[in-house]
Amino acid sequence: AKQMPELGIELVDVRIKRINYIDSVRRQVESRMISERQSSAERFRSEGRGKSQEILGQMERELRTIRSEAERQAAEIRGKADAEATRIYGESYGADPEFYAFMRTLESYRSLGENTTLMIDGDADYFRYVESTRRR
Repeated sequence: AKQMPELGIELVDVRIKRINYIDSVRRQVESRMISERQSSAERFRSEGRGKSQEILGQMERELRTIRSEAERQAAEIRGKADAEATRIYGESYGADPEFYAFMRTLESYRSLGENTTLMIDGDADYFRYVESTRRR
């Protein structure tokens, strides 16, 4: 390089096409690159898990809100139905007290379990009502 000016050569530009590291340095560089990529990937996974938990939490809150509203509406509907049933029972009681008593007896029988054995006296209201309808 010192003899270049003497020989009439002028060095204008030098470009490096390729640098080869020795094996130990190359392995260290590759190892560092791999660990940086793994760290970056783990950070993204962690952010994804956090976002997933956030979405699941929001979903649970919305489900609780929907359920509570549905339960409120169901209770309101049951209340209206009970009120209507009470009104109908009241009207039927006023029109035919004997029939109302008979219906209440049937409802009490209906509430018994399927495998229930029931012994009824022949003088029970049920039999009296059935007998009175035969005479009519």
